[in-house]
Amino acid sequence: MATTLSEAYRNNPLHLHHIIPLDFSSIRTLPDSHAWSQSNDTDNIFSYNESLSIPIIDLMDPYAMEQIGLACEKWGAFQLMNHGIPLSVIEEVEVESKQLFSLPAEQKLKALRSPGGATGYGRARISPFFPKYMWHEGFTFMGSSDDAKKIWPKDYEPFCDAMKNYQNQMKVLAEKLTHMILNFLGMNNSSSKEENKKWVGSINNIGVIQLNFYPCCPEPNRAMGLAPHTDTSFLTILHQTLTNGLQIFKDGSGWVPINPDPNTLVVNIGDILHIMSNARFHCALHRVIVNKTKQRYSMAYFYGPPIDYVISPLVINSLIVPRFHALSVKDYINIKAKNLGGALSLITIT
Repeated sequence: MATTLSEAYRNNPLHLHHIIPLDFSSIRTLPDSHAWSQSNDTDNIFSYNESLSIPIIDLMDPYAMEQIGLACEKWGAFQLMNHGIPLSVIEEVEVESKQLFSLPAEQKLKALRSPGGATGYGRARISPFFPKYMWHEGFTFMGSSDDAKKIWPKDYEPFCDAMKNYQNQMKVLAEKLTHMILNFLGMNNSSSKEENKKWVGSINNIGVIQLNFYPCCPEPNRAMGLAPHTDTSFLTILHQTLTNGLQIFKDGSGWVPINPDPNTLVVNIGDILHIMSNARFHCALHRVIVNKTKQRYSMAYFYGPPIDYVISPLVINSLIVPRFHALSVKDYINIKAKNLGGALSLITIT
């Protein structure tokens, strides 16, 4: 998996200054490189709407499929309870993630992501598209123990075992949600429609774990944890610790916080599902703000079809006009690597 995604990224390598994170343990004041607003700015770019919240859906509810479909149409995201992932699995990956990010910078840098690579330690891949850096460091895992061995040559198994267990559990949940979503879209009968679901369960599907760390920030009202973006994935499943920070943008309402709940996982729709739903489902624009006194961690699982799979709108009758050109997942990744916010517009049929 790492090799195939690396192939997709290889044509658009990043410069090292977009990969190597700041050593946050040594920082006491906000450097200009990370200041997203001036101290005398009157406009607060970090304002948000606390009167709204995204839906919380019980996966055991007999009407869960319909509720998920409506949440995807209205919000592009929802919180999922009774999801079936054991709390012990989530707690284990959280412990390992905290241990990783607490290491000295020089030890983490041994697993630095390569310029054209897909796994390892580093800044968010979206960094080159923004004028300032983000108050964040991350680690990407796809099943191989190579990066962990660079950090813990003799004791990498606990980390890798926790990640693989989490990855396997998330894959099962992602496949279940995918079947429900495709059925909601009308892909539940006829042989031609079954063709559109054959990729679900493939051993070549994209399944990526992204560990995120947002350190305490001396001036959180001027720094950005993760800049606004949509995910490339079909869907993303996220566990977040109990510190607020994740927000989703809703037209007409502004930024809406997704308050942490230890009994739920956050699910958001990515670009690939937006394309396949013919823009019926929102791809959730989201960001992360930071905190002065509390660290924040999150563990995202990005799920999608194999990189050679051709994605196109799932048009179930001749009256619906496709809104996007068909292209492979790999081609879309390459387009987005050059045009973060404008990738969808470049494949829109005009």
